[in-house]
Amino acid sequence: MTLSVSVLGREVATLEALGDFKSSMTYHDGAAPADFVSLTMRVRRDPYIWDDVLHPIFQMNLPEGYLLQVLQEQFGPHIGASPMALLSVIGRNMIGRIQVAPPGANLEEPAKPVDVAGLLQGDNSEEAFAELVRQHATSGVSGVVPKFLDSDAEKIETGTHKKTTLFTHRHIIKGSSRLLPFVSLNEHLCMQVTRKVMPAAMTEVSRDGQALIVHRFDVDENGVRLWGMEDFCALLGLRPANKYETTWERISRAVRDHVPVANRPEVFRQMATMLLLTYALRNADCHAKNVALRYTRHEDVHLAPAYDMITTAAYPDYANNPPAISFMGKKTWEPGKNLQTFITATFGLSPSEQVHIVDQIGTAMVEVGRQVREAMAEHSGFSEIGKGMLLAWKEGMTALRGKRIYAMGDTNLGEAFTTLTAPELVKPERRVIGRSDLIGRNQ
Repeated sequence: MTLSVSVLGREVATLEALGDFKSSMTYHDGAAPADFVSLTMRVRRDPYIWDDVLHPIFQMNLPEGYLLQVLQEQFGPHIGASPMALLSVIGRNMIGRIQVAPPGANLEEPAKPVDVAGLLQGDNSEEAFAELVRQHATSGVSGVVPKFLDSDAEKIETGTHKKTTLFTHRHIIKGSSRLLPFVSLNEHLCMQVTRKVMPAAMTEVSRDGQALIVHRFDVDENGVRLWGMEDFCALLGLRPANKYETTWERISRAVRDHVPVANRPEVFRQMATMLLLTYALRNADCHAKNVALRYTRHEDVHLAPAYDMITTAAYPDYANNPPAISFMGKKTWEPGKNLQTFITATFGLSPSEQVHIVDQIGTAMVEVGRQVREAMAEHSGFSEIGKGMLLAWKEGMTALRGKRIYAMGDTNLGEAFTTLTAPELVKPERRVIGRSDLIGRNQ
């Protein structure tokens, strides 16, 4: 199979499958230096051969979970279910400035409109969201949370998977699921904390707390593609499935490889803030796909705004998960002075600068903590999850401010964090899928 690769709407390269486990991308003779497809693939005459089904930049947006299931059902009988075949279906609707499509295909084929305002007010049950995903399945948003994009038109992913996601031209739309109840509300509240201390995606949550609208930051206000975006799975040459198998040291080296010297202090400060937020929010899902660079050209590369921040510790099945990315050879919630030492040595922030960021995070939690309490009162099903979030935040901040890390003294996060008892275990509802009365039972 051969596909055309476009940058900002202009065809610049050809992608070709070389057998089942190798691919090649060749730039066209007329491609300019600014037409690069990836920060790791500058324009050149020689083809880029990759010993895998797709180059990392093209694997970045491949569907997972429920969306993958839907696409395989809808298109598998016609085109097969190989990664290249899936890319031919969703490649026009990916995050970033590149599009991939069969030769001669219309890159701007209108997407089926999604009523975002109605979504914020309506029924966002898992079943309703699953149907929305089916209607918009050709959007290219990776991830196991149900989600999709909208252009004033949008797309989704859902089911008995962790989450569901769809893309549109201006938004990413996410749903919740039985495995992660109210994860959309969880993420929205975590993003409110994050936005107060570093650049982060703007989010809106539906009235029922089950759907999240994330405003895309790779397009302009009219939904026109503007920025390229690559997560660190792509930048490090990792398959998406290996998103937990890297280190902050490798990520920092990739920053030095791709970010201009003048921009590095800002990028490293934001990365340090993201790492501290990971500990404060007790987010075990800050993996290599959830950290990215955004750019317009090689001389204009920055850290992408933060996204996908959640408190995983609020869910019993994930409460004991370690941090997603290691540093100094360990994944631990009790890093001690190594955290301060690592941030100083790797990101260049002095201990006093780090203390200031921790203080900022604490101030943000005081403000957002009140919103968590309000959400707990409004949504009975969120009560125990919200309580788990507040307790996790308090634990995270107490650890950061404690003698073993920054020695900042006692933690006072305000009234929202008082009179909290241990949450009841909110075990996800599980459904047996594929059970048939015709299948014999063991006696």
